[in-house]
This record gives sequence, structure tokens and C-alpha cells, in this order.
Amino acid sequence: MGTPLRRSFFLPLPSFLIVIATAAVFFLPLSESQIDPTEGFVELPINESDFHIQKPYDLPVSDRYSFVDGIHKLWVYSTDHPFSPGSPTGPRTEVMLREYSYVRGVWQFEGHGYIPNGTSGVCVMQVFGAQFPRNTTFILNVYNGSLYYYQSMLLVPSIYDRWFKLNVVHDVDAPDVKVYIDGALKYVAPGQGGAFHYFKFGVYSQKNASYYMESRWTGIRVLKKLNETIQ
Repeated sequence: MGTPLRRSFFLPLPSFLIVIATAAVFFLPLSESQIDPTEGFVELPINESDFHIQKPYDLPVSDRYSFVDGIHKLWVYSTDHPFSPGSPTGPRTEVMLREYSYVRGVWQFEGHGYIPNGTSGVCVMQVFGAQFPRNTTFILNVYNGSLYYYQSMLLVPSIYDRWFKLNVVHDVDAPDVKVYIDGALKYVAPGQGGAFHYFKFGVYSQKNASYYMESRWTGIRVLKKLNETIQ
């Protein structure tokens, strides 16, 4: 009988923490073959208290986030403040799924996303955590109606005004990240090390951001590879 799953809660990490380096793997663009990326995974429970929202520090959550009829709507303006006073980062409204922070194993984010026309220069989903000096292992960006891995790899050339299904599978030990759009494996990217990780989604302004940025999400799931203890 497999080891029972247990939840690992996020704990603040000291600034002097030495992160663990992992070997890089090569980038690999892939052909579109339809599969179920959740096969062999178990879905973990998520409730409302697990959705931690980062938003401009001087605004109430309701000014930049809504949850109606099962749809998370997150928006931000390029002129907004960052999430905390003095932060050098750009404006954002993001949901952090940090109750399921993890240090090893194979983890998966699933969600259905929608990007309205005009939203550009923005991160809409990320795997937070990486070996210093990086902060992230994976970022899904939108530029001029297309989905990109960071700014380097085009994943989907036309994404505006339609729902798409996103699956991001992070194998910490491999290490790699597999990206599926609408059931098609689009890309395998290298892991980036780091002492812990968790998933985020929403809008986080990047270079050349549009004045208004918005994304909508539904069907959010966090999954873990079967027969593995949550760590």
C-alpha cells in the first residue's frame, strides 16, 4: 500500500538559505500529440483559503480580483503599484497556490485560461522557485496575442478571446518542465534548481506591458504523481 499523501505548507525561508543546484537539461520543442497529461497523477484538495492573492499594495483585493460562477478574473494596470511598498517588481495580481509548496517529486498544475484581446507583455502562469539568481523555473507569457515560454519560445501563435487548457508538469528530480496546451505537448524545458516551488497564475507585468492586463481562469487543479509522498 502506498504512502499516504500529506500536505506540505509553505514556510518563509531565510534570506541566507543556500539553494540546491541541479543539472540543466536541453530545451526541446515537440510535435502536437494529444494525450491526457493527468494520467498517473492524483488530484490534491484545494479550498478557498488556499488561494493567496498578491495585488497592488494600496488597493483592496476586490479592485483587482473577482471570483464569480467558478471563474477567477484577475487584472492590473501598468501604472499600478507593486505588491509591497519598495518592491522593484512590476504590477501584478496573482493567485499563489503556496499551500502546496514542494521540494521534490512530480507535480502538475491544470487550469483553463482566457486572455482577452489587448493584454500583452504579461506573465499569466508561473512555477515559482529556482536556483539563485533566478526566481522562477517556468513562466508563461503573453505577447501580442501569442503564448510564449518566457520570451524565447513561441508555444501558441493565437490565444486571444478563447478558452485554452493548460497543464504544466514539473519533475523536480529529472529536472524538467513539460507544457501542454489543449492536450498537446508543446515544450520540454529544463528545471532551474531551487529549494522549493509552488504554482501561481494571474497577471504579472513584464517588459513592454500593455496598459491593461487581464486573465481569467477556471478548473484549477494541483496534482501529484501517484505513489509519491508530498514533500
